[in-house]
Amino acid sequence: MTPFLRWWKFNLVGAIGMAVQLTALAFINHWIPGHYLYASAAAIELTLLHNFVWHLHYTWRDRRKDSSWLSQLIRFHCSNGLVSLLGNLALMRLLVHEAHLPLLIANSIAILCCSIVNFCIGNNWAFAAAS
Repeated sequence: MTPFLRWWKFNLVGAIGMAVQLTALAFINHWIPGHYLYASAAAIELTLLHNFVWHLHYTWRDRRKDSSWLSQLIRFHCSNGLVSLLGNLALMRLLVHEAHLPLLIANSIAILCCSIVNFCIGNNWAFAAAS
């Protein structure tokens, strides 16, 4: 598969995941009020699991047989998960608390900022082809 096609697939999954994350964030923040960073972390984890399944079966499906799904899940969480969690929470703190942006706009910006790093890590480590 060409890198451009994989990048396109990654962004399609990411766009759906972004909708999942923003919906989850709005729901959690509304129904379980508390600090927006806790709601963000919960929404990120839900989205990570959603995106992992789609990436495993769609974006990097040609690399599925190279390793077990559990090892890929662990690598995905140790790479994309950490980038998404730490990047989103740091940017959310900055954009919501300091810049006073609305919650969902701030989260959209944070997601987009982390996406390029997540693709590179996903392609080269979490779902890397067998060497």
